[in-house]
Amino acid sequence: MKTNKFLILFSAIVVLSWSCTSEISDGSLQSSLEKNAQTLSNTLQKIAASDGYQVLATPQYAATSASKVYSPVVDSTYNTILLADIVGEYEFNKANTYKKWKQPISNFFSKTSDHTSLMIVRLPEEKIKKPNSLFVYNPADTLLTNNYVFSLNKYDYKFNRVLGWTYDMASTINVKTIDAGALSIQSSSSKEAGYKFASEFAFTNGYTLKSNYSTGDTAISVYAIYEGAKVIYEESFTAIKTVADKRHREREYSMTIGDVKIVRQMGPNSLDSAKVYVGGVLQTSAKVEVVDIATVDGTDVSVTAKKRELKITFDDGSSKTITELLGTSVETIRNLFISLRQSYFATAIVDRIAWDIYMKK
Repeated sequence: MKTNKFLILFSAIVVLSWSCTSEISDGSLQSSLEKNAQTLSNTLQKIAASDGYQVLATPQYAATSASKVYSPVVDSTYNTILLADIVGEYEFNKANTYKKWKQPISNFFSKTSDHTSLMIVRLPEEKIKKPNSLFVYNPADTLLTNNYVFSLNKYDYKFNRVLGWTYDMASTINVKTIDAGALSIQSSSSKEAGYKFASEFAFTNGYTLKSNYSTGDTAISVYAIYEGAKVIYEESFTAIKTVADKRHREREYSMTIGDVKIVRQMGPNSLDSAKVYVGGVLQTSAKVEVVDIATVDGTDVSVTAKKRELKITFDDGSSKTITELLGTSVETIRNLFISLRQSYFATAIVDRIAWDIYMKK
């Protein structure tokens, strides 16, 4: 009797599992992509309307960041600037009268108070939006308000002119008394390991941008947009160098848009054909054509970097490219990650203040 009950229960589970799988498999790949593309578009609209987006959209700051500052050290010793070395509150001096660019940054910022655990930098929003005006004397600056605030809770910069650097910082950003988001950056450079860069910006409305890039024997690039822990968009590319071939060769590529994932991996002899999954279920009748537009360096061959296009052929024989499916979202994504990777809006001023403090010590 117990055996019969078990068999009935097991059969019911199998039928239910088969029904769920069939429902996912029978769903239209095209409709799933279009639905997820709309979700992505809505996400980008919410990000674009946020205060954090205005931070990311700030023009690039041309000054040299700390990770590229000239270091006088020529031996094997790494010098270090830590958060403990630069803690305090620094205000842009609106009454400065320096009319020449070549001035120490301390002439434009004053340390107004000590702080035991944070480095806080305040300056006018107008100076952030027009970075080149930061070091240009203007009598009207006295009317500005220091309403743009960086609050660093992490800073660790090790450097050697010959051997390279490692850089790690984390900061929250507040504009006009409104929290705009949190930025973190890690970068490093050495002859042996190559260049590595990772940055993340967490918006206050629950969305997060993450970007990773590295060279060396294994090259990796990742672009991702999250809502909480849920992936809204992610594109990943991995390439490796071999002893026989000094150029990077693609190892794995994937693009995720909602519950649709496209994957291409290295097979026994070469790259396998790209596969498409919806809700984890392989779409056996779908076809994906990977078209490389530019592969000069072979380290970031992606749609986000404008070096790749994907053409998807659906069950009915019709086809669309990822660019066509995503529409204007593609350019928005590209611009967001360009800003996130460069991140000069946050690092350059802070790094110059840190460098000035270090040199004076």
